Amino acid sequence: MDGSQPLADLRQVWRMRAFEERVRELRLAGDAVGSIHLGIGQEGVAVGASCLIGPDDAVFATYRGHSWAIACGVEPEKLFAEILGRATGINGGRGGSAHLTAPGYRFFGENSIVGAGAPIACGAALAGRHDGTDRVALTVFGDGAMNQGAVHEAMNFAAAFSLPVVFLCENNSWSELTAIDEMVGEPQLWRRAAGYGMPGERIDGNDPEQVRDRLGDAFEVAREGGGPTLVEAMTQRLVGHYIGDADQYRRPGERERDAENEPVALLTRRLRDAGVPDDEIAGTERAAREEMDAASAVALAAPPADPATAKEHLYA
Repeated sequence: MDGSQPLADLRQVWRMRAFEERVRELRLAGDAVGSIHLGIGQEGVAVGASCLIGPDDAVFATYRGHSWAIACGVEPEKLFAEILGRATGINGGRGGSAHLTAPGYRFFGENSIVGAGAPIACGAALAGRHDGTDRVALTVFGDGAMNQGAVHEAMNFAAAFSLPVVFLCENNSWSELTAIDEMVGEPQLWRRAAGYGMPGERIDGNDPEQVRDRLGDAFEVAREGGGPTLVEAMTQRLVGHYIGDADQYRRPGERERDAENEPVALLTRRLRDAGVPDDEIAGTERAAREEMDAASAVALAAPPADPATAKEHLYA
């Protein structure tokens, strides 16, 4: 393998990570307010999936969805502005970090209700049968959401009606603050797919190449009328559940293992094996940080959202 694709993947991983690290700085400085949940370390899943999302598809993320918005093509300055409560935000400063949405970019947003995107994705897939598109609905959720009743109902409904839904579980092993293997009898969550009559598998979510390949099969099945698939992408969250989380629940040796397997480390090894010079690898991080510094500066200079507009768009 040459280094062109891994280098492109690393560039995207760094763009997402630099964005979120800058968001953390803004939150700690008081420029952003409210609860913010970061997906630092989980970027490989969104990077691998980004090229699979077609122009008529629909993506539904969790409240840890900044990287998914970037994967769908939303400009970082609009995302920064939204999180900062600026009028130039993608939702005019109304949504903030956990509720931003960008349907014009195929990103139908985040949701603070755990697992709530799954039944909404079923609605989007069902609508695709009536609007002339070959829409695939991608719903992304965490391992903890697999125990939510709404996710069970969505999977059952999608399977019963053979809907083009891809259920993507980003399993970072921590359901907020509790290890998933302490909450379920079978920690290999993908095996639940058989009970719904759909295919399922577990993949390495840190490897964009594997995500692209295996998730691509699920998209193809959905688009050809084969119904839903459950994909469990194993990854890790390198930060706390939210900004301010003391993160003291980690198990011995976990941080060290995570540091070896996360997307930047994995792709860096792959690029070095392909003979890509270290300065070119380092340049991906430098360029991403420069881009996000500039984008956040534009957002900070924008006017705050006008509270008088808070009730706009609430009623038809």
